[in-house]
Order: sequence, then C-alpha cells, then structure tokens
Amino acid sequence: MLEFSPEQLTDKEKKKFLIGSVIPRPIALVSTISEDGIVNVAPFSYFNIVTYDPPMLSIAVQRANGESKDTARNVLESGEAVLHIVDVDNVEQANNTSAPLSKDESELDISSFTTVDSKVVKVPGLNEAKVRYETELYENVVVYNEKNIPTTDLLMLKVKHYHIDAAIYRNGYIDPVKLKAVSRLAGNDYADIGEIFTVERPE
Repeated sequence: MLEFSPEQLTDKEKKKFLIGSVIPRPIALVSTISEDGIVNVAPFSYFNIVTYDPPMLSIAVQRANGESKDTARNVLESGEAVLHIVDVDNVEQANNTSAPLSKDESELDISSFTTVDSKVVKVPGLNEAKVRYETELYENVVVYNEKNIPTTDLLMLKVKHYHIDAAIYRNGYIDPVKLKAVSRLAGNDYADIGEIFTVERPE
C-alpha cells in the first residue's frame, strides 16, 4: 500500500489522486444569470445531495487565483441556480459548456441547449435535461488552503421546485435505466450507469 502526506504531493497529484479514486461522480449542469442578464451554463462533478429534509444539493466551485468563477459569483449575487442532471443524451452539449469564456459571453451561444422559463426562480432551465431542480442559495462555505488563500466556493442549494420527465418516472420512482445519467471519472473519461445490482441492507 502506497502512502503519502499532503505535504509530499504536488497540487496536481493531490487533485489526480482524488478525482481518480472518488468515482463515479454525478455531474450537475448548472445555469445561472449574471447581473447583466447573461445566462451562464457550466458542468460540475463536485456535486451531490446534502439532505432531503429540507431538499438540498451542493456543488463545489473551484476558484481561479482566489477569485470566484462565474457560476459561484452569479449564485452569490442572485441567490438562485437551476441544476440539471447530465445524461448520455446531453453530455456532449454539457462538455461544450466547459469552454473558457469571458463573463460577457453565454455558453448558450456555443452549445445547442435551449432554455425554458422556471416556475419559482428567474434563472431559466434547459429543455434538454430529463431532471432539473430550481434552487435558492442556502449557504456558501468558502474553503481556504494552507496559505489562507480561498480556493473553493461550496454552495449549498435548497431545492424549491422539481422538474422530472414523465418518460423516466414510474410508480413513484425515477427509472435509472431511462434517465441514463452519466458520471465523471478522471481526465476526459465518463461512465454510464452500467450493471445494476442489489445488496440488501442488514436489519
């Protein structure tokens, strides 16, 4: 068994060890609006459920040189975001939105995503997602590194409205085979659901 302390590793190694082992990771495609009304769309695989009571999701948005990225800045300014589940049908479009753009440009212009009005937030949703959540900011936790430089905005987002494609909904449950969600691995690699197996919990 190899072992390391964080001090022995470069920043690249610390990142690669985590993203190479904490797999598969679900992907949220997040839409936000800037103060100037520009729609930003970006994918995040540092994404998961916080709790169901109240329903809450989280995304960790890495900062660039200590500065918040467009998604985090927009959420902090507006208090709103729409989170979409990335699946095999929209993963290439989602990947296109990761291109580096200025804050004055919209990822809608470089992808084929189309928008739909939300019910309770001002941020639009994306028609091409089978599941989307309208959310409001519950809390932002700023993460600092050992040099006291802010590196990450951990956004906790409370779900205010759910949208689920009727084609994937069955008997009160979402059908994972029909959802066809994809997950992030390391590098340029993704994975689909693959084999599903059951392990009963102990009573």
